[in-house]
Amino acid sequence: MNESGERVAAWAGARLGYRGRAREALRKAFPDHWSFLLGEICLYSFVVLVLTGVYLTFYFHPSSELVTYRGSYAPLRGQLVSEAFDSTMHLSFDVRGGLLIRQAHHWAALIFVAALFVHMMRIFFTGAFRKPRELNWVLGFSLLVLAMFGGLTGYDLPGDLLSGTGLAVVNGTILSVPIVGTYLSMFLFGGQFPGDDLVARFNAIHTLVIPALMAALIIALVVLSLRHRPAQYPGPGRTNKNVVGIPAQVYLVKSAGFFFLVCGVIFFVAAVAQINPVWEYGPYRPDQVSAGSQPDWYMGVADGLLRVMPGWEVSAWGHTLALDNLVPLLAGVGLFLVMGAYPFIEAWVTGDDREQHLLDRPRNRPVRTALGAAWLSVYLVALTGAANDVIAIRLHVSVNAVTWAVRIGLFVVPLVVYRVAKRWALGLQRRDRDKALHGRETGVVKRLPHGEYVEVHEPLGREKLYALTAHEQYTPLAPPAGDDHPDGRPTRAQRLRVRLSRGFYGENSQIRKPTEEEYKEITRS
Repeated sequence: MNESGERVAAWAGARLGYRGRAREALRKAFPDHWSFLLGEICLYSFVVLVLTGVYLTFYFHPSSELVTYRGSYAPLRGQLVSEAFDSTMHLSFDVRGGLLIRQAHHWAALIFVAALFVHMMRIFFTGAFRKPRELNWVLGFSLLVLAMFGGLTGYDLPGDLLSGTGLAVVNGTILSVPIVGTYLSMFLFGGQFPGDDLVARFNAIHTLVIPALMAALIIALVVLSLRHRPAQYPGPGRTNKNVVGIPAQVYLVKSAGFFFLVCGVIFFVAAVAQINPVWEYGPYRPDQVSAGSQPDWYMGVADGLLRVMPGWEVSAWGHTLALDNLVPLLAGVGLFLVMGAYPFIEAWVTGDDREQHLLDRPRNRPVRTALGAAWLSVYLVALTGAANDVIAIRLHVSVNAVTWAVRIGLFVVPLVVYRVAKRWALGLQRRDRDKALHGRETGVVKRLPHGEYVEVHEPLGREKLYALTAHEQYTPLAPPAGDDHPDGRPTRAQRLRVRLSRGFYGENSQIRKPTEEEYKEITRS
């Protein structure tokens, strides 16, 4: 049997030409750190999404045609519903295991976006986006945006009251786009909202266009990850020229086990936690809106910005500009564009064009850490705004009070979070410096001959000392000389670059790490 398998492998390898590349890939080492599992969770939940999605397409009818519901759910019998809603109810109540697969699909989508979001934040805070991985960052961020739109088009398909409410919000946002908004709405909905072709078009986007683009991005990310050696956390023996980790064979075995673990968790959650019970919402009616409507968490930032924006409108030359929808749309797009462009901004500020394969500790990049924390605070405050009605009911306060609190928080909270995160990182840097110079506090108090009490410090081991001092510290860029310019003055871009460099790496933005001379002087005394 082994000889037959070897012959088959040799035959396929000779014709497909993969054996050499496979051997080369198996000789690679992979860093063994828990944070790298976030990317695997994304991949495995995407596999569950695809498999469950294929199953659902066998039973779902993407049509807005009205039919009379005659299924097993008695409270809705005899009502006019869309074919999409009818097939969703049939799948949930009359197909064996249909509800489990449907809920697993929904939970896998939530887990996929959550894992991808946390994975991107891990990349951001550790600086894994630096050269040569800028393209990985762009592809990953594009995958996150696609996943959000995939979820949006997915939970709008069943034709229930909750999805219809979300579609009304989407339509209002599209209509607020100047000049082309009306045409985009007519094209998307196949006429005046809600239209007759919406479900069919959203189904094509959800099941064909977005999955194909996501699969292409995932394949590109895997290829790039194999092309560039994995980034690793700093430690003894780890440099920009090597990788310290486990063999590829061990990594593949552990990944296979982790795949089944992720699948098991998704299906367990789907079996015990109900999600999107469309039978409770009922079929969509254009004249009805369900109270307490909440989108999935990843679209909460958009819904929150819409809810807290004042109802401003501008009328000029016979046209009305709906700022209450347009401003949140621009703010949400700008929020993601800024984060997506950050790696290129940091590379421009530092001027560092070297390949970086060692990750940063977030505390060693205080400004980057503070900016990331401030960005997350905007996301979380906007997400809170998406639940302003629920918060008002639960806490017995005015919905206007909650809305105003979110409005103020969108401007105040990021500034506070930035300040606190930066000072926190600087404090941790200062503690690392003291620990590297003076050692670890032992808790032992010693009395000196002249009566003074001091705490005994234990010198750090070489491995710990290396972890605290191995990071590289950038110096601010020097102002450009006037002789380098025809008019004797630097350009605005150069002046901006110098100011940003001082803000990122100036005296108030990092604690100078101890030098070897300082360490020797203190240990000698």
